[in-house]
Amino acid sequence: MRGDGGSGETEGSGRPALADQRGVESVYQPAEDSALLARAVSERVDDGDRTLDVGTGSGFVAATMAEAGADAVGVDVNPLACQQARKRGVTAVRGNLVDPFRDEVFDLVAFNPPYLPTPAEKEWDDWMEHALSGGEDGRRLVDPFLESVGRVLAPDGEALLLVSSLTDPDAVREYARQHGLVGEQIASEKHPYERLVVLRFVRN
Repeated sequence: MRGDGGSGETEGSGRPALADQRGVESVYQPAEDSALLARAVSERVDDGDRTLDVGTGSGFVAATMAEAGADAVGVDVNPLACQQARKRGVTAVRGNLVDPFRDEVFDLVAFNPPYLPTPAEKEWDDWMEHALSGGEDGRRLVDPFLESVGRVLAPDGEALLLVSSLTDPDAVREYARQHGLVGEQIASEKHPYERLVVLRFVRN
């Protein structure tokens, strides 16, 4: 249940700050999905690889990349997440998905998006809801990521995306195919109400 790396409220809009006013958690913390993605990432990263953790949150996956020898950076729209990631020692950029980065620069891009299907009428009003809500079909940020990630991948680069069985991984792979990406499942983990899946994409 995760992901806080997509488009959100602009600075100064006030809405995400409601979480801070209530004194609740404002940054997604590592959970089972984070651990599954981190394991998959650590098996694929080589020394010196340039890597990106989209929706870095607390910086857990980005830190795993760095521990595996990568030159890792995280990106998140949540300024509080960027602060937490930096405290973990992660280079963190505030931005939407892969927008801040140059073409063909990363050997590996990882994303643990918000994938929980959420009714359209339930509008998020703080950073944590934004981190969890995947929209009506769970793909509010999955689809934009697939539309854009190919641009920043090095010629032999790859993207690792964590999704849930609730998000329909087959439909995600088909959408990726329509945007020039070939996908395969490389890891999965069963949980009481869902199966978590890590999909690997390369440019077609």
